[in-house]
Amino acid sequence: MGRTIDDLDDDRGDVTGPPPRPAARAGRLGVLAGRDFRIFYAGYVTSLVGSAMSQVALTFAVLGSGGTPADLGFIFAASVLPLVAFMLGGGVVADRIGRRPVMLAADATSLAVQATLAAALFAGRPPIWLFVVLAALLGASEAFFIPALGGLVPAVAPGGRLADANALVGVARAAASVAGPALAGILIAVTRPAAAIAVDAATFGVSLVTLALIRVPPVRHGGQPAWRDLADGLAQLTGQRWLAIITVQFALFNLLTWAPYLLLGPIMARDYLGGASAWGTVLGTGALGSVLAGLTLIGRRPQRPLLVAVAGTLGYPVPCLLLCLHAPEFAVAAGAALAGAGSAVFNTCFQTVLQERVPAGLLSRTTALVSTGAYALGAAGYAVIGPVAGIVGPAPMLGFGAAYATASSLVVLALPAIRSVRRAPA
Repeated sequence: MGRTIDDLDDDRGDVTGPPPRPAARAGRLGVLAGRDFRIFYAGYVTSLVGSAMSQVALTFAVLGSGGTPADLGFIFAASVLPLVAFMLGGGVVADRIGRRPVMLAADATSLAVQATLAAALFAGRPPIWLFVVLAALLGASEAFFIPALGGLVPAVAPGGRLADANALVGVARAAASVAGPALAGILIAVTRPAAAIAVDAATFGVSLVTLALIRVPPVRHGGQPAWRDLADGLAQLTGQRWLAIITVQFALFNLLTWAPYLLLGPIMARDYLGGASAWGTVLGTGALGSVLAGLTLIGRRPQRPLLVAVAGTLGYPVPCLLLCLHAPEFAVAAGAALAGAGSAVFNTCFQTVLQERVPAGLLSRTTALVSTGAYALGAAGYAVIGPVAGIVGPAPMLGFGAAYATASSLVVLALPAIRSVRRAPA
């Protein structure tokens, strides 16, 4: 279903002379001139904001229904486990039947789940088991949506604008992580958490409509068994050394650095930075750094994109180190902004290389394998980080995470498999 950059360029028809440079076609945001990407992007941004609102509203809804922090932990775990368990299958299905049908089904499921939860909350105080079941269904739908998204973006991005499309997708995620909670807070204060969750259900409806409006080439599948599809995706992962290296790097990074940061950062903020407001400032500046860096990346295509991507990961350990050193709030917030900027650089460059170098028909299952490999250990790590931190303390764990992230990035930067990857021709 997805297409390569060359395929997309062919869609322009007969052109005399060399194609214009991407930056000269329609300005820095020329990627939005493409009809299909513009429509997709509008729906995707709307859905992201709704999901960010729902995450905040869910916490207040559970606690308002008599739930405990332990209940909240069960609900969060119920949303993560299906994500890890079903993502590989989601990638195979997306490559077999098409990315858009899978995304439409996933959005329809998410709409039904959130509408059911909102109705239950409007009606009274639903039992905790209902929250758990609905969270698991929402996680399962995300497991199918995410790998399909990885294959859809190259199919709808205008020719020569794939890197810009990936940059804008990253900007949308970061901006939604700031706007969503702020809007949710206002809505919850005026009404109740059920209203924010109902809005999230409506945003999935917007995404459904936009996905139905875009034009995507039909998928071509050879009819081989599903296990063979998965084996072909695994061959892509193991056959391209740069891809295997980064997958392993992030599997350990999420376990040793990022999961401790997300779990222990709020504890450190409570203990010495002043509490939830300080941590909110840290997260907000991190998202702002990601937005600004993502916008800066538009129209730029580095000659060695993987080298730039991995260099961006050197920003990740900065807020961990500053928290370990008990730095003041403004310093931790500045470190989070640097980490957010590095995240935007890494994700934009890495996703573009992945989408250019993996055949279009294998892209969703390869994306699923990379995502599962990178995040499975981090998800499992949440179960042990708290007990270990209780023994050694949060600060030493964050210091170790910062040291690992720095060392691993420097090692990966030095590898020929990373340094040798060059920019694909537009």
